[in-house]
Amino acid sequence: MTARLEPPHAGGPPEPVSGRILSPPDGTAPGGAPRAARFAERITDAEYAAGWRLVQVLPQGPALGAFRLGADLAARRGGAGVRRLRANLARVVPSASPAELDALVRDGMRSYARYWWEMFRLPRMDPAEIHARTDPFVIGSGPFFEALDAGRPVVFAVPHSGNWDTAGVWLVEMLRRRGLLPAFTTVAQRLRPESLYRRFVDYRESLGFEVVAAEDGSAAYRALIRRLRGGGVVCLVADRDVTATGVEVQFLGEPARLPAGPARLAALTGALLVPAYPRFTPDGWLLRMAEPVPVGRGADAVAKATQDVADTFGRLIAEAPADWHALQPIWTADHTPRGEGVR
Repeated sequence: MTARLEPPHAGGPPEPVSGRILSPPDGTAPGGAPRAARFAERITDAEYAAGWRLVQVLPQGPALGAFRLGADLAARRGGAGVRRLRANLARVVPSASPAELDALVRDGMRSYARYWWEMFRLPRMDPAEIHARTDPFVIGSGPFFEALDAGRPVVFAVPHSGNWDTAGVWLVEMLRRRGLLPAFTTVAQRLRPESLYRRFVDYRESLGFEVVAAEDGSAAYRALIRRLRGGGVVCLVADRDVTATGVEVQFLGEPARLPAGPARLAALTGALLVPAYPRFTPDGWLLRMAEPVPVGRGADAVAKATQDVADTFGRLIAEAPADWHALQPIWTADHTPRGEGVR
């Protein structure tokens, strides 16, 4: 598990680099996947189940050391995900020399490994401890707290960075301490097998997250709108368009497509739209909230706000590029004509 370091899927549970889940392979028989595919799915589910069990019982030092070793091995081997991370980070830090980029990729894989180590441990961690190790490092939260005090809903747009699960735990605990409903809503794509999808949904719901499946369509949309119209918070991972329906933007100087959901929800509900960047500190977590993105009216309002989110993401990522876990294609130039990224 540690050597593979599979990248997380946008907006929710992980999407293995191996491509074993998310869509049926060609030739799927009616009523289910082929026997080999079903067997692979069961193996994947068993691996994640073993990861949760083992990491929670092993001493922290050796467990983290094993994950870090896996990160270093993956960086040296230079598989598809690592090569993609290198290409993505080269756009963030175009002045980096080859040696500097090597070091950045290694640090990026170590950051990514730390996310997985923490993710497996998180169900047994104390939310109060997570809050205490995050709260001193929450930057730019003034507009967010003002919105909460005014009863205005908030949409957070975040990239895959740092540990977005611990950021969510901080958010839930902070809402609880302010006497507000300790919950927020997010979206995940449904995985195969169903048992693996349920494992990740149950995990995040145990942390206080309301998780809705993107494939539920109008039901997911209604859940997001209901949360916002009740003055609540929605958090959406928004640095990669996995549906091929996003808005075309310029991202760090090159064309890309980013999801329009955060801006569209803000336009529909009057919510405050806040780009944010979860990062690691040596002993905890940092959450950098940027200035809210204005969402106007008119036909191009959503597209303009999404471009503003892209610009803000570029600045936030450049502050701590090693904590951006971009192991999959982001830019238009890196996608095949079919719209599928090289994994």
